[in-house]
Amino acid sequence: METWRLLDLGFAEPIKAQTFFEAVAMAVDRGLSPSTLILVLPSRPYVCIGYHQEIEKEIDVEFCRSRGLEIYRRIIGGGAVYLDNNQLFYQLVAHEDSPHTPKTVEDLFRVMVPAIVNTYRELGVKAGYKPINDVVVDGKKIAGTGAGRLGKAVMFVGNIIFDLNYDLMAKVLKVPSEKFRDKLAKTMRDWVTTLRRELPQLPDLERVKNSVIKSFEKALGVKFELGEPTRDEIDIWEEEVKPRHTSDEWLRIFEDKRSDMERIVKVAHDVKVIEIAHKASKMIRITAIVKGNEIIDIMITGDFFAIPEDSIRELERKLKGLRLEEEELSFAIQRSLEKAQIPGLAVKDFVDAIMKIKAFI
Repeated sequence: METWRLLDLGFAEPIKAQTFFEAVAMAVDRGLSPSTLILVLPSRPYVCIGYHQEIEKEIDVEFCRSRGLEIYRRIIGGGAVYLDNNQLFYQLVAHEDSPHTPKTVEDLFRVMVPAIVNTYRELGVKAGYKPINDVVVDGKKIAGTGAGRLGKAVMFVGNIIFDLNYDLMAKVLKVPSEKFRDKLAKTMRDWVTTLRRELPQLPDLERVKNSVIKSFEKALGVKFELGEPTRDEIDIWEEEVKPRHTSDEWLRIFEDKRSDMERIVKVAHDVKVIEIAHKASKMIRITAIVKGNEIIDIMITGDFFAIPEDSIRELERKLKGLRLEEEELSFAIQRSLEKAQIPGLAVKDFVDAIMKIKAFI
């Protein structure tokens, strides 16, 4: 049986809880570290957005600042979330060459999400698997998961939710009105649940950790052995990962581009900046500059996962100069994304989203 490493980081500052697994992934990719499962809890509350999201569209930044909530952008896709020490993070980083590592993101979800389902069941919760990446209890979401890839390192992440501050979650998210915010908080209570709500008594933290470990061991067919972060991993995190994730440039990577485009809005009568949202199984947001029927520039964001992460940036480059014609777009998107993995979304979803622009030209 193959042995993988276990890192139990306990309670860690938000930036470390959120990003240290990235340093481990970089070390795994470089052949410096073994496949590893990390368990960690944030020592204080913070807010996190998915890789493809725009901070100003998803988060009430001023509210977060007023409450002292740090905001970070993940290297993995998904939606905006409020996180605190009522959640245990699990972050699996596996080398692609291991025969125990699922090879595609779909396989990763298919193997690993049921392992989390098993964890909840062992704790006494009647959980089930809702593809692509959710764990549910009687139709209510109790856990979401994410996946990504960094070179030869495959990543699977998520959390066990002991409790959730629904009101604060609703307050950190960007909403059109306070009435909408009240409705959002109520809807989350109706459709998102926790261990506290599902069990008569919260389980001990160590029991939960052990259940996660055993469930992952069974799902992967490996054995975990407790270890410590290496000097290489600490150096990578301090010198490469932490500086990037604490930079305003990284946090606002899409806003910088959007601001440039907004300044070009009124260049000429046939040049327009158009922003639309398209809801498929995941949200797709399009911000485009068009000149007549031609795409001059485009930005694609949303709460989806894309592996490799820069595949969407490459798609944006390929779309520049194309006409808003369904067949032309479909061909270009198909070719650009043929080696990408975007669970839950098809070429047609991106075509449909971009074609919505045509109604405004």
